[in-house]
Amino acid sequence: MARRGWGVAAAFGAALCAASAHAADEMAVYMKNMTERSVAVELYAQDRRFVWPGGDQVYLLEKGEKKSVPIACRPAERICWGAWRYGNDRFWWGTGPDNGRACEECCMICAPKTTETVEIGP
Repeated sequence: MARRGWGVAAAFGAALCAASAHAADEMAVYMKNMTERSVAVELYAQDRRFVWPGGDQVYLLEKGEKKSVPIACRPAERICWGAWRYGNDRFWWGTGPDNGRACEECCMICAPKTTETVEIGP
């Protein structure tokens, strides 16, 4: 994960471990960066004010990177994803930064012990 700022140290200093097992109310989100640049990604609960990873951080995916992240969510909760070019939020996918755009095909329903795939780009 990286801070939402654009600092180089944040981009290189943060790491995210993929979990192979799911906790009781966790699901996995498998993200694929299909773009030619690094992207920042956030996941947004639609029925409450909650963001993953939260804490003013983002999931950072380098060019072509794929990663799986576990999220603790409420069963049947609607979650949408937003992504943008790291360092330039004028280029965005899904609901974009801060969940600011409408996008029905960018949402999923929380189902514990399952995996949803998010393809970003090109």
